[in-house]
Amino acid sequence: MRSGKRKVRGVLALAAVTALTAVLAACGGDKETSSSKGDAAVKLQLKWVPQAQFAGYYVALEKGYYKDEGLAVEIVPGGPDIVPEQQVANGAADIGVDWVASLLAHQEQGLPLVEIAQIYQNSGLVLVSKKSAGINGPADMKGKKIGNWMGGNEFELLALFDKYKLDPNKDLQFVKQGFTMDQFLKGEIDAASAMTYNEYQVVLEQGIPASGLNVIDMNKEGTAMLEDNLFANKDWLAKNKETAAKFVKASLKGWKEAVEKPDAAVDIVMKQVEKGSTSKDHQMKMMTEVAKLVAPQGFDLAKLGYVDDAKFKQTADIALQFGVIKKAADLKKAYTNEIVEMANK
Repeated sequence: MRSGKRKVRGVLALAAVTALTAVLAACGGDKETSSSKGDAAVKLQLKWVPQAQFAGYYVALEKGYYKDEGLAVEIVPGGPDIVPEQQVANGAADIGVDWVASLLAHQEQGLPLVEIAQIYQNSGLVLVSKKSAGINGPADMKGKKIGNWMGGNEFELLALFDKYKLDPNKDLQFVKQGFTMDQFLKGEIDAASAMTYNEYQVVLEQGIPASGLNVIDMNKEGTAMLEDNLFANKDWLAKNKETAAKFVKASLKGWKEAVEKPDAAVDIVMKQVEKGSTSKDHQMKMMTEVAKLVAPQGFDLAKLGYVDDAKFKQTADIALQFGVIKKAADLKKAYTNEIVEMANK
């Protein structure tokens, strides 16, 4: 678990860093381990520290859903120096959680990875601005200072600029944004990137009402990219399909419960967070927004986990357009719905 001095946030830079050893990855802490003699061991590598972003997995662990499937699951927290794809590729973890764009980039680098379940159905990335900035729609970004964390998080915005024929080097100022919302709150940038379940909530918590904000939603603009998914090492998966299916089955059960009973899910998450690093109120707001991404309005929860072909292709197309990947992704190799189908039998 990372130091409580670090800001809890739901995004990680899409930057290749040196792979950590399996020994370091194993330091997840006893409270995140479910073990029983004879159970199949599965290690899940998160993309960030414990928070409601990953509530479904903690619910499945706490409620014994993994154990019911004969699994001993260890949930390993992520952090700024951990790349889930590398941890799974080198065998330090069996299954990982990250954004699809990151997975595509690591697949192109030759890592033997495949997506086995899509948890977030929509993107949580939005651009938020104060109404006083006059950004009533994307076209109004011209001449404005727009912030993003960069490091792999900027591609949905680049696609948005492209859609409205705005050159980020000439028509507006596209600047690096810190992982706090200080620049936005101080008026140093006109519009800031924010995850609906985290940074946007921070703005509201600072006393700016929703009525005083304009929000540009990547989903509504058609430039959204898929985010949190489950992926596995192809070599491990070839030998452990049944185990993977059982893991996905229990995880989906945990996510459905987290969506339906957010209060209870947050209580479970709060047992895992580092003391003083976040508040229950913030995690409750995060859970409310995460639920909207896992199960958007009108979404059939029975389809949770399945990869939407069109949304995956849109993500891959944007990734190709802006250089996340150099060649068009082979969608037949990038993901599979076989494990989810097995889980639902």
